[in-house]
Amino acid sequence: MLPAVTGRDEFAALIIRTDFSDETAWQGVQAALLTPWSVGGYEPHVHVIDDPAWDGAAAGDVIAAVSTDEDLSVVFLADSVSMQDHQQSLLAVAVLTRDECDSDEEFTAYSGSVRTLPTAIHDIHANLSIANLDFADVAEAARADAAGIFRSF
Repeated sequence: MLPAVTGRDEFAALIIRTDFSDETAWQGVQAALLTPWSVGGYEPHVHVIDDPAWDGAAAGDVIAAVSTDEDLSVVFLADSVSMQDHQQSLLAVAVLTRDECDSDEEFTAYSGSVRTLPTAIHDIHANLSIANLDFADVAEAARADAAGIFRSF
């Protein structure tokens, strides 16, 4: 069983490290997460879980563990791809369960995951938090990228 996530400010993007194979790569990911974002150079606001209890956790397990946080619509995983990718892309996972949707079609449209640059997590988190956009918009933007990575709106 995965530990509870506690102490997260509702405005902080939640990043969970799920790969502990390369400490140097993790340090690079963390540095990228702390880079100011957007045109205004806004300071990042993140809540990082760096606990080996999460090592190897699959996206579905993470969703189950964090789904009680009603203010959370997306979680970002620093997984094995993040540690190996020169762009340090994170896996953005919509925190949505089938029970929260009226139909399978709605669940398919608004759930899922995409890869994102560390500097783009704030675009995703902020827009989903205020319901300006939904996860389908994020997925569409990622599909428009040649590498399938969300970079920004």
